Amino acid sequence: MSMVAKGMQTGRGPAGPGGLRWRLARLEDENAGLREEQQRLEAERERLRGENERLRAERERLQELNERLRGEVESLRRAAKRQAAPFSKGDPTPHPKRPGRKPGAAYGTRAHRRAPAHVDQVVTVGLPACCPGCGGELALERVAVQYQEELPPARPLVTRFEVRVGRCRVCGRRVQPRHPAQTSDALGAAGAQLGPRAVALAVWLSKGLGVPAGKIAALLGQLGIAITPGGVVQAVRRAARRAQPTYQALAAGVRASPVVAPDETGWRVGGARAWLWAFVGAQVTVYRIAPGRGYKDAAAILGEGYAGVLERDGWAPYRRFEHATHQTCLAHLLRRCRELVSDAVAGQAKTPHAVRRILEHALALREDRDAGVLEAGQLAAEVRALEAAVDRLVAGATRYPPNRRLLDHLAR
Repeated sequence: MSMVAKGMQTGRGPAGPGGLRWRLARLEDENAGLREEQQRLEAERERLRGENERLRAERERLQELNERLRGEVESLRRAAKRQAAPFSKGDPTPHPKRPGRKPGAAYGTRAHRRAPAHVDQVVTVGLPACCPGCGGELALERVAVQYQEELPPARPLVTRFEVRVGRCRVCGRRVQPRHPAQTSDALGAAGAQLGPRAVALAVWLSKGLGVPAGKIAALLGQLGIAITPGGVVQAVRRAARRAQPTYQALAAGVRASPVVAPDETGWRVGGARAWLWAFVGAQVTVYRIAPGRGYKDAAAILGEGYAGVLERDGWAPYRRFEHATHQTCLAHLLRRCRELVSDAVAGQAKTPHAVRRILEHALALREDRDAGVLEAGQLAAEVRALEAAVDRLVAGATRYPPNRRLLDHLAR
């Protein structure tokens, strides 16, 4: 009898009770092992889920940090371009270059002070009676010439205006005439005023050189004119009122210009933040200091209905000039392309490179047109090709935010 048959007879074979118990025990052991493996896998899954959440939070944090740093980089770039305000520059350079000219061939042009066009007095400087070294007799060899320009002695020119004040015998109106050299109508306690040249000097020092009123008063005091800082401020204000008609005429000239290039930069008025606007027209340039840099501030000079060509940067308020023809400043666009290329990672430089090539090609076409080497038909075909290239870029799948903003600006 075989071993299987014996096992079946004894109940210990695979089909007997003993074999079933053995198989059940083995399955229970396998089930327990699977449960332990499942618990281990669930614990690993929970750990991975936590790690995934941590990495997702870290990625979001890094994305926020990246956007914040990009914003700071843009702010620093804009700040570097807006340094026109008096005393508004940042911290000094820790290790500045040595001031002055370089030695040797890099010195540059060697200039000297020219001799004055006229001579008011001649002073002869004679030889001493004897040699200062040995006491011997001196013989004249030549007469050398030196020029010296000096300020005249500070003595103010004082003019007394005897103003004939009258009254109309018919209506009783008081009549006070004014000489062209008078800078004010004030009489009595306010009858001592600065003359036109002194006022012009004060205005130039204040607005042209940025000298405070107190220092202007001190300088005029050195010239023999006693005045307080408040008097300097009042004199400058009077000059500003007298210049208003000329300023309004200049502003009208800007509004009549067929092309105007406006721009604004940071400024300071009494330590407070303000903006210096510049409007460059065909034959005239006008500046305006304003508290803001919005549409109303620009329209105060240009007028809301300006219909010429507005050559400008990407500042959004300029878009509100709906009657104007808008021309984006190509220098701004090219500089922006260079910045995007320098900041690019992997394929992010493709779009700014393409935009730069289009702009440089357009500038080359303009030069060929102005030189007369490009026919009208050929120029029109080239322009259509450039427009098609821009349309393809704008309609492309670029999703990188800085590149997308550049393309959206081109589309507008």
